[in-house]
Amino acid sequence: MKVSLLKSVSLGLFTTALMTVSVTHAATQKDENIEVTPLQKVTQQELAAIYVLSEVCPGLVKDKAQFEQGYSKLAQEYLPAEKDAVSTLSKLSKEKKFKPILAEARSDAKKAGDAKNQEICQELSAYSK
Repeated sequence: MKVSLLKSVSLGLFTTALMTVSVTHAATQKDENIEVTPLQKVTQQELAAIYVLSEVCPGLVKDKAQFEQGYSKLAQEYLPAEKDAVSTLSKLSKEKKFKPILAEARSDAKKAGDAKNQEICQELSAYSK
C-alpha cells in the first residue's frame, strides 16, 4: 500500500471537520434546498488504522486523557451507529478475519516512524477540544 493508512486517517479527520462545518452552515440556511450526500462506507483498513492509534499514541503524547477524548471522538465519528465505538474497535481487533488488516495497519504505522506518528497523535489530542 503506497499511502500510509495513518495519513488517510489524518485526511479523514480534516475531511470530517470540513463536512461538519458545511453541514452546520447548510442547516442554518432556511430558504435553501439542502442536498445530503451519504457518507462513504467506512473500510476495515480505516478502522484498523484508527485502532492502531490507540496502541501507538499513548506512548507518544503528554496528555493521555486528552488523547483518549480525541480518539473516542474519532472512533465515534467513524462508527456513529455504535454506542461505544472504542469498545467496538477493541472487539473488532480480536476477530480472526480482522487480524491481517490490523497487521498491515501496524506495519504502516511502523514505517511512518515516531515523528510522523507523534504528529498524528498530537493532532488527535487537539481534536478533542
